[in-house]
Amino acid sequence: MMRIEDIIDLDTHPLAQAGFGTRCDAILDDEGVLVLENFIRPAALAAILAESKAKQEEAYFCAQSHSVYLTPDDPAYPEDHPANRKVVSSKGCICDDVVAATSPLRTLYDDRTFRDFVARVTGQTELHPYADPLSSINIHYANRGQELGWHFDNSSFAITLLIQKPDAGSRFEYVKGLRDADANEMNYDGVDAVLQGTLQPRVLTMEPGTLVLFRGRNSMHRVTPNESDKTRMLAVLAYNSEVGVELSENARMTFYGRLS
Repeated sequence: MMRIEDIIDLDTHPLAQAGFGTRCDAILDDEGVLVLENFIRPAALAAILAESKAKQEEAYFCAQSHSVYLTPDDPAYPEDHPANRKVVSSKGCICDDVVAATSPLRTLYDDRTFRDFVARVTGQTELHPYADPLSSINIHYANRGQELGWHFDNSSFAITLLIQKPDAGSRFEYVKGLRDADANEMNYDGVDAVLQGTLQPRVLTMEPGTLVLFRGRNSMHRVTPNESDKTRMLAVLAYNSEVGVELSENARMTFYGRLS
């Protein structure tokens, strides 16, 4: 099993140093996204890639039609209204219980220094794994033509690690602060402008080994279709601010195809 210093480049990213955390916190608050390039050391990234390729045949693939808000249809509006207009997301996923106990991803996820850094930067008192056996660590796969449609996240932040980058397509696009979910301000006009292409998003470029913290609750975002035969592979590390939180059974069946 790799040690955490063999996985994270702690010289470039000194997670335990207060000053580094303060700078990262400021960037995340200002930009809505924190990009830590070359976060994972090459040998650890190679091990994660090898594991991801070996487990890909176990991935559950699905395609879903959903609104940008990830909510049921609102009968108060027509089908083509931004509240109800449908986009498509399609991907494969393997779950936490498929990720090996010796995987660098698990060592990273469980490491106290890393978890404390994420908590400090995102403003959480503490972070805990999901109580269900599937949701804490996921690896996502996008083959040619697969994409994530425009949406807002339900969670306040997301942590992703790019494992393999396709040769074309799969651009991460986002519009920061397009709505205010806490104030119930959905900004339908702004969402419509993005869907119509009259409001242009930012494009976030990244290379394999890059860790990204993203505030997607109020920032509309998508991943464009993969335009190559090289699979996009991405790890998602998910925590909760409270103990005992499970992803709902409906969500697990939708995204994973199973409950346990």
